[in-house]
Amino acid sequence: MAPAEILSGKIVSGQVRERLKQQVIEMTEKFPGFRPGLAILQVGNRDDSNLYINMKLKAAAEIGISANHIKLPNTATEADVLKCIASLNADPAVHGFIVQLPLDSNKPINTEKITNAVAPEKDVDGLSSINAGKLSRGDLGDCFIPCTPKGCMELIRQTGVQVAGKRAVVIGRSKIVGAPMHDLLLWNNATVTTCHSKTSTLAEEVGKADILVVAAGRAEMVKGEWIKPGAIVIDCGINHVPDSTKASGKRVVGDVAYSSAKEKASFITPVPGGVGPMTVAMLMQSTVESAQRFLEKFQPGKWTIQYNQLTLKIPVPSDIEISKSCMPKPIDQVAKEVGLFPDEVELYGQTKAKVQLSVLRRLQNQPDGKYVVVTGITPTPLGEGKSTTTVGLVQALGAHLHQNVFACVRQPSQGPTFGIKGGAAGGGYCQVVPMEEFNLHLTGDIHAITAANNLVAAAIDARMFHEQTQSDQALYNRLVPSVNGVRKFSDIQIRRLQKLGINKTDPMALTKEEVNAFVRLDIDPGTITWQRVLDTNDRFLRKITIGQSVTEKGFSRTAQFDITVSSEIMAVLALADGLDDMKKRFGRMVVASSKKGQPVTADDLGVTGALAVLMKDTVKPNLMQTLEGTPVFVHAGPFANIAHGNSSVLADKIALKLVGKDGFVVTEAGFGADIGMEKFFNIKCRYSGLRPHVVVLVATVRALKMHGGGPAVTAGVPLPKEYTEENLQLVAKGCSNLNKQIQNARMFGVPVVVAVNAFKTDTKAELALVVQHAKQAGAFDAVECTHWAEGGKGALALARAVQRASLAPSNFKFLYNVELPVVDKIRIIAQQVYGARDIELLPEAQEKVALYTKQGFGNLPICMAKTHLSLSHDPEQKGAPTGFVLPIRDIRASVGAGFLYPLVGTMSTMPGLPTRPCFYDIDLDPVSGEVNGLF
Repeated sequence: MAPAEILSGKIVSGQVRERLKQQVIEMTEKFPGFRPGLAILQVGNRDDSNLYINMKLKAAAEIGISANHIKLPNTATEADVLKCIASLNADPAVHGFIVQLPLDSNKPINTEKITNAVAPEKDVDGLSSINAGKLSRGDLGDCFIPCTPKGCMELIRQTGVQVAGKRAVVIGRSKIVGAPMHDLLLWNNATVTTCHSKTSTLAEEVGKADILVVAAGRAEMVKGEWIKPGAIVIDCGINHVPDSTKASGKRVVGDVAYSSAKEKASFITPVPGGVGPMTVAMLMQSTVESAQRFLEKFQPGKWTIQYNQLTLKIPVPSDIEISKSCMPKPIDQVAKEVGLFPDEVELYGQTKAKVQLSVLRRLQNQPDGKYVVVTGITPTPLGEGKSTTTVGLVQALGAHLHQNVFACVRQPSQGPTFGIKGGAAGGGYCQVVPMEEFNLHLTGDIHAITAANNLVAAAIDARMFHEQTQSDQALYNRLVPSVNGVRKFSDIQIRRLQKLGINKTDPMALTKEEVNAFVRLDIDPGTITWQRVLDTNDRFLRKITIGQSVTEKGFSRTAQFDITVSSEIMAVLALADGLDDMKKRFGRMVVASSKKGQPVTADDLGVTGALAVLMKDTVKPNLMQTLEGTPVFVHAGPFANIAHGNSSVLADKIALKLVGKDGFVVTEAGFGADIGMEKFFNIKCRYSGLRPHVVVLVATVRALKMHGGGPAVTAGVPLPKEYTEENLQLVAKGCSNLNKQIQNARMFGVPVVVAVNAFKTDTKAELALVVQHAKQAGAFDAVECTHWAEGGKGALALARAVQRASLAPSNFKFLYNVELPVVDKIRIIAQQVYGARDIELLPEAQEKVALYTKQGFGNLPICMAKTHLSLSHDPEQKGAPTGFVLPIRDIRASVGAGFLYPLVGTMSTMPGLPTRPCFYDIDLDPVSGEVNGLF
């Protein structure tokens, strides 16, 4: 019989590594920036462990696997090791990791506990009880197999011999080699016998084996004469025996007497160079397989989402009753469903979480989904259901049409929640839940903005006080104090010096004139535009006197409180592109002018870094869900009159990446299309670089009747009969407003779908008339919606229309060039969007135009602050008025946010003030802690 053919592990492992290298290349081409990740955790510093680890690191580098060697000292405790394992389990960049055994620690460590702590999906060594259990019951496709047995099987396959039906003998029963080898052969349909040191008929059993795998750990214990002629022999042993001919005095042999065995076997592995190289190759193969499973499971845009089934009731219960009847999914489940990694999510209880901005870096090469903005016709004071329609649309697209879809909405202010209109979570069976958490506090973002805003306000008055009461040198000593005998400028002070044209970094080198310029902001109190804020409708704080304490030495002035969501910090949050961009915008915020007419910024005050610290968590979007289980980002809440009235750019950008190229992101613009939508396009889209695919314009019969000449509508007062009885004439006349708002949307080159939000008092004829008028006015489509009463099912027609419209050509364009003079930009908006004949700038506004142009802010976009109850400046003018002159009373600058906001007519800077005594029909159950009542 011819000698056995040598099964070279070096050759086969080389082939495996080349194959894996190609797979990694293909993986990284398909998912740019992605690399399979392997972590090796070592305790102690054993020489043999270091040798094995270096082999693994070298193989990983050759294949293209990102390998990380974590080394703990030999003083590491079991708790230290478990903590490290927990971190690796949670790291999405690690797709496989191994704990190098033995653990070289002088502290007692339970090895079994350690290996079982490794997440089964990352246990590429296959040593955990879960993977061992799956292997023992034959779940080979759903587990990791220990690397040495896996390498043995690869070598057996190289022989071309069919395993099925063969008699196999495994010598050894360790959980690393013998036991899993038995299971692997068994589930490949061999008849397997396991032998060990206590087997009395070992030679007889070996003689029956067509396939022999030896892992006994005893040098040359299997004799050549025991072996069945033609058998395949796989020798896993590594033993050292004395050999005086070797420089080391010893040589390496296997568990099989190689020289005699190769004369009987048909195939045999050498030692060394047989199974050893295969073990490392199989570790690499398992790591690549783990990375492939990870990509399959977490493939961007590939969602596996569980939707909630609604139980609809007639009549529709109150919003809070509906919300409380729903059992939301745990928010970490929602995060996982949409492809977020555990380390990208910060849980705030069971139903809300913040999402790390790092997800944008991870998904930077992922194509964006379709971008849809929901707006409305000019509303009644009761609102026409934009938020409800936004939620209904995403529930229809997600739970009913099974599209990836995200809603991106603003966080409501506590002021209107308690004082004016109740909550903003949607309504009926189209809500963000839990609605009481949505409406109250959420994750504290608005409170952080309040704190940051008032820090700036305090800094302004403190700076003026100290400048008025101290000499230049005393101020300088306080601003640049000596610490341990050393004076040093901070980074923000260096920026202040550079702004002044002083290129010095040594505090002792400034001249008296330079010290004066540095310490004196010289704020003109009459130019201060920065006000204190709070998130409550407190009308008696609209005008106050500050500085009346005797400690302020008579330096009092008139000031005011605005509502928090009108703070420029809120607008900055909504428009920022990241933490760094937000910080830079904070620094640019102009709070006043100096007596020489120079702008004074937050950077000049030295508070930029402090603001960034206060806002570091606020910049992360908040994740919630709808009643039907579709994901929602709730982030930022700038008012739509004196700010731009849209949720954050960051939330939209993250959502667009998560839904994938075939998914949808639906965001809402505040107030009517003449305000929120216009600002969405001209301000938000300008800064974000995002381009919308569809406009959804919400209309109601109720609002159209008002525009047709119906009587006034007042919150808390029963509707007049004109609104509860059919009146086609009023509807038809009021469609002038609908027509104008459709034209406004189409002016930007985006397809418009009209959602006719049906109320129970509407008749079929009235709804049909609105649909007809909308289509005649140029809408891509117009559909009746019943989502308030039916959830996503009631918005299916709208969802299908949006899908079709998203495929239509969209030739988006801005309304004006920002380089135009300020007055020209205001005039364009007034004439083209509102229908005005012209504009009139009152003296104060004229002065501001000249000032801001001189200060270099003339090229900022325009954010008109006007009533939302009319296309004009007069809330009493309904329909689509024309020929009026739009009065501009004043102009303010939000330089950090990046816009100028003209005040139209009598527009207040503290919007949403209660017009009636407040009665809060809301309470807390002292036993359960549940919120009861209405929002």
